[in-house]
Order: sequence, then C-alpha cells, then structure tokens
Amino acid sequence: MPKPVAPWRIVPLAKAHDRDSFACGSEPLDRYLQRQARQDAEKRVAAPFVVVEPPSSRVLGYYTLSASLIAVDALPPELAKKLPRYPQLPVTLLGRLAVDQGHRGKGLGEFLLMDALHRSLVAAAEIAAMAVIVDAKDEKAVAFYRRYGFIPLQRQPARLFLSMSTLAGLFS
Repeated sequence: MPKPVAPWRIVPLAKAHDRDSFACGSEPLDRYLQRQARQDAEKRVAAPFVVVEPPSSRVLGYYTLSASLIAVDALPPELAKKLPRYPQLPVTLLGRLAVDQGHRGKGLGEFLLMDALHRSLVAAAEIAAMAVIVDAKDEKAVAFYRRYGFIPLQRQPARLFLSMSTLAGLFS
C-alpha cells in the first residue's frame, strides 16, 4: 500500500466526523456522504470509510464497501470459463469513492483506492469474494480505475472489476 504523503488516516465513518463541508464536485456523492452514509452504516447496507487528517475531523475523502453478487455471464468469457459454474458469484462492491475538491492532486484518490482494495482482499480471506467491482460514474472515472488494472464487464463498460487473485499479487 502506498505511504501517505500527509498524516492521513482512513477510519470508519463516525458521528463526530465533519461531513457538512465536504464538496467533491458531484452533488450525488456530496449528498450521500452528508445525508445517507451514516444511515447505511447503521443499517449495515454499506460500510463507509473516511479519510481525515488528525486532529481534524473534517472528511477529505471517502469510499464505501458492501457485499454484492455478479452474474457469471456478465464477466468476460475468458474469465468466466475459469470459474465455477454458479449463476452468480460473490464480489465486493466499491460503491462510491470521492475526494474533496480542495484536496485533489495530492494522491488522496489513489490512497483511498489502495485502502479499499487492501481491505477487500483481507475481508475476502474470511468472507469469500472473487473480485472487487465498481460502477464508474463517467469516462474520467473509468480511466482512473483502468490505470489500476480494472477491466470493464462485457455488457456494462462503466462497470469494472478487479479479481482477488490480481489483488493478491498487487499486495504480496
């Protein structure tokens, strides 16, 4: 995992975190963090993680993880033929990832992504998941994830995946 260039800490979202000033430039991502993320955490439908720079509680960026399923026929054929013939397979969904506009260009997006991927790999050792999937919101996001080895799914090019075996090699 890359070393932070600032004393950042990634922790589960808590009530004490300052979410109100977060602005990433995407109204749905801002609104989710400010109004919905804590409820999702409490109901265990998503696990939001935030990055802060202690001692401040101001959120500089965040991501969410949750368990999900993917249809085998959505995967590229060369990968699907190597997998068990179940109709669906377990995956970890990287549901959202956003960085505050005032903190862009500092490597924070990569830091968040690497933390999410590492956390997903560790969890997959105890609760099976064969890949991490993400739904990129636009072409810029697709390009971001592709730089890290994510591969588009055949029917939904904005939905990308990265296998746990690839992640294991990345973090070994």
